[in-house]
Formats: sequence, structure tokens, C-alpha cells
Amino acid sequence: MNLDTYLPVLLFLLVGLVVGVAPIGVGALLGPHRPSPEKLSPYECGFEAFEDARMKFDVRYYLVAILFILFDLEIAFLFPFAASMTGLGQWSAGFWAAIVFLAILTVGFIYEWKKGAIDWE
Repeated sequence: MNLDTYLPVLLFLLVGLVVGVAPIGVGALLGPHRPSPEKLSPYECGFEAFEDARMKFDVRYYLVAILFILFDLEIAFLFPFAASMTGLGQWSAGFWAAIVFLAILTVGFIYEWKKGAIDWE
């Protein structure tokens, strides 16, 4: 087995390690060091850092976040589809497939809107 075939993989790993670690090292060496109690305290999403760990959390936050991710990912699937649509032989079939996809997505969005899942009180 020839070790020359592994040289690009080793080089890729080395460059990836340098690109990942070098900025952290440069920031640690050259950055300002002015610690304060606020900077040293843990950040807890806007909540007080030293409260009860079993406090009630509003489920609507998670619901809105999940719905955002769902609809955001669905729309993200349209970009590669639209980019490859010019390469399709029959563009009308691809166009109508995209229209049906958007119609289903719109019906789901209207359903969530009517149920009040995306309303924040």
C-alpha cells in the first residue's frame, strides 16, 4: 500500500486543525483580558443564573422554535430545486411539482396560524 495516497487526507486534517485552532489561540493571546463578575457569570438565555433549576418553562417557546425550524427547512429545500430546474428536460413538470409543494406548505402554515400556535402573547 502506498502512503502517498493518504497525503491529501493528512494535509486536509492538518489545515482544518490549524484553521480551527489558530483563531482561538490568536484571540486568547492578543485579546483584552478584563474579567468582571458579569462576564464570569454563566449566561442562561436571559434568565437569572442562580434560580431554581425546576422552574416552569413556557412550552410556546419550544413550539414556535420547532415551527420556525420546520418551515425554514422546507423553504430551504426549494433553493436546490429551483437551481436544478433549468437543467430539467420538462421544466413544466418541475414547476408544477414546486407549486404543489408550496401549496401544501401554505396549507400547513395557515392551519398553524388559525390554531394560534405562532401567536406570542
